[in-house]
Amino acid sequence: MGRASRETSASACVARLSVLDRWNEWITLPIKYCDLPLNSQLAITVWDIQGPRTAIPVGGTTFRLFGKKWTLRRGKHRLLLWEGQEADGSVNTKTPSKMEVRDEMGRLEKLMKKYEKGDLPSVDWLDKLAFRRMEEIHAEETTKSEHLFLYIDLPRFDFPIVFTEPEPVQSTSALSISVPVTAPTSNLGGTSTPAIMQNISNDTSLWQIIDPEIGRDNPVEDKHRRLVRSHRSGPLDRDLKPNAKIRDDLAVILSYPPSQVLTSEEKDLIWKFRFYLTREKRGLTKFLKSVTWRDVSEVKQAVEVLLPMWTEIEIDDALELLGPGTVDSRVRGFAVRQLRRADDEELLLYLLQLVQALKFESAASEHRSSRTTSNNAVSYDDSGLADFLVERAVKNAVLGNRLHWYLMVEIEDDKLMSKMYARVSFKFMSELMKSEEGQERRGVLKRQGELITTLSTRAKELRFMKDPRPKKIDKLRAYIADPKNGLSSMAPLPLPLNAEVYVTGIVPEKATIFKSNMLPLLLTFSCTDGSEYPIMFKNGDDLRQDQLVIQLFTLMDRLMRQENLDLKLIPYHVLATGTAEGMMQFVRDSKSIAAIVAESGTLLNYLRAHYPDEGSVGTYGVLPSVIDTFVRSCAGYCVVTYLLGVGDRHLDNLLLTADGHFFHVDFGYILGRDPKPFPPQVKVCKEMVEAMGGAQSSHYARFRALCFTAFSILRKSANLILNLVALMADANIPDLTNRDVHEQLQDKFRLDLTEEEAIKHFEALLNETSYFTVLVDRIHDVVQYWKS
Repeated sequence: MGRASRETSASACVARLSVLDRWNEWITLPIKYCDLPLNSQLAITVWDIQGPRTAIPVGGTTFRLFGKKWTLRRGKHRLLLWEGQEADGSVNTKTPSKMEVRDEMGRLEKLMKKYEKGDLPSVDWLDKLAFRRMEEIHAEETTKSEHLFLYIDLPRFDFPIVFTEPEPVQSTSALSISVPVTAPTSNLGGTSTPAIMQNISNDTSLWQIIDPEIGRDNPVEDKHRRLVRSHRSGPLDRDLKPNAKIRDDLAVILSYPPSQVLTSEEKDLIWKFRFYLTREKRGLTKFLKSVTWRDVSEVKQAVEVLLPMWTEIEIDDALELLGPGTVDSRVRGFAVRQLRRADDEELLLYLLQLVQALKFESAASEHRSSRTTSNNAVSYDDSGLADFLVERAVKNAVLGNRLHWYLMVEIEDDKLMSKMYARVSFKFMSELMKSEEGQERRGVLKRQGELITTLSTRAKELRFMKDPRPKKIDKLRAYIADPKNGLSSMAPLPLPLNAEVYVTGIVPEKATIFKSNMLPLLLTFSCTDGSEYPIMFKNGDDLRQDQLVIQLFTLMDRLMRQENLDLKLIPYHVLATGTAEGMMQFVRDSKSIAAIVAESGTLLNYLRAHYPDEGSVGTYGVLPSVIDTFVRSCAGYCVVTYLLGVGDRHLDNLLLTADGHFFHVDFGYILGRDPKPFPPQVKVCKEMVEAMGGAQSSHYARFRALCFTAFSILRKSANLILNLVALMADANIPDLTNRDVHEQLQDKFRLDLTEEEAIKHFEALLNETSYFTVLVDRIHDVVQYWKS
């Protein structure tokens, strides 16, 4: 955006109201010019103090930052204030800054803008007289005007700041005038580049670039690349070995995170030693990024010669190859073959993302059908991902149960891809019908659907009833107890939430309704083994974000356990059965910290009441194993919530079981989003620290050590977590729509630091949180003092 792209503010203005009220204060807004959308507006309201803590609007105005020709407004502007109204910032605003108010001052201001642009000649002695007369006219107009105006001054730049360049219209007609002009162009945050511009209209204030070569291959660059990569001497590259320095350079490139863009020099280096890298697991994804996919000879060598030679890659790299960046179906098929090595338990951890990866398969297929040329070496055939998922789902009932519900949600949600997901679901059902056991499983899935429909309908009805909550609970229990509804007693049925649990009905007297806005249902299922399984059923809430967070928590727990680190996490089950409904496991014998503090005073009192040990040494009268569980689970959730940027943490969504398991619920804000200002990155509340014996206790020291160990272990699997989140980019999950979300998650791992430096970084964050906790405690004490 020319020189303006380097500015840190979106706009700054000096506002002046009439002649007497002059503020002359620059207002710096915390947004960059390059981040402004084309329909950006400033909504400004002038307030007046009416009384103590009371203000009334003098007037409001809404000012569009970009003009009709997509140029950023600059210089002085007179904005009409709508008396007694607050500024309306909507697209069809009711308080526009420009109206047909014809007065002498408006005419003079238009002339003044032309003067500032240089369209009017400058004569010093005449300008002084003109400006003095304009001030007199302004004073006269102010006294007799019926309108209020706000004067603002926007920054001025040497060249017009254009939002973007529209696509040039290819025309066979010759241009009337061709004038070489050096000016900056903009592509929303790009750097200034001189360009030869052609005048295509009589308007000299805006120039348009028409370059038919834009988007075409540069023959000089292609020739240079072919020479560097030595296509003719390709066979000689098989025996090429890097020296020590080049090995170090290659190791640095291979350690890059998935989102790192390779430079042309790095790509050439990888291509040169491509045969050497075939024995390196981490090298395949970087090699494929270095291939020029429009070059037929490079593509053939990459997928027909090198890909079959490559050693088996890790699962995290296979997942990266199934993302939107991989188009060639042979590469995707290679990734699917690597996934076959995963057992069912591991595959279940990635199933949510693999279902999303089917979208990219469909996109490649559409690309193939839309192509008009056949000389491209890239293959757009089916990679076999859908067949692989169906095959494994038919063999494993638990895996098949999850696949079915994931497909149902996508069919309902994604209108563009619903037909594709419906075909996969039909294929799954068809494969089930080939065996007697499969036919029974298909009947089970149908019964699960009927159960979900019944619960969803009843939950929605109860939510919109005007009865008080106790009466709604009575109606819910009566509905469950009624035999004709088939809820209190049913044939054994795998629970959709957890297909390993077989339920035989819902216990009517234990059903209740929570007090929250959507009035979720608490239902207790009786199981075939005589136990009970409580769940929370929600209608009106999208649980897909919670489902993703719990899936990642489960994965992180597995990764830490593989390193013999058990942090006692409770990744309870969550299943979205639709875009606005679903169920989640309710952890028994758990209470929010807010409720515990209100009832017992401290967490230690709560734990001591359930698991006392009067003879314990250093565990404050609590059974040592319970304190150990509490310290470990606090450390575990401290790290995993930091990595996923879980926000909106308060004492109502921090829970504790009687045996010491601490855990988090409600993940409406993740990856840095938080409704509170300046939230700490590491979530540790003072109640947790007090239960460990304070910040100077041995338990708190062990808590810190466990945090550092967990953070170190999870950093080793950062690429796996990053690739899983990247595959969910098109999943219509609110907090994943931000384009910078992948970079934000990557920054949490601090892959640019050594392990020792990263631990010191996390320690600093933990110390900051401790200081913040002390400050909050101090404020809390002051508030309590004044209340007493």
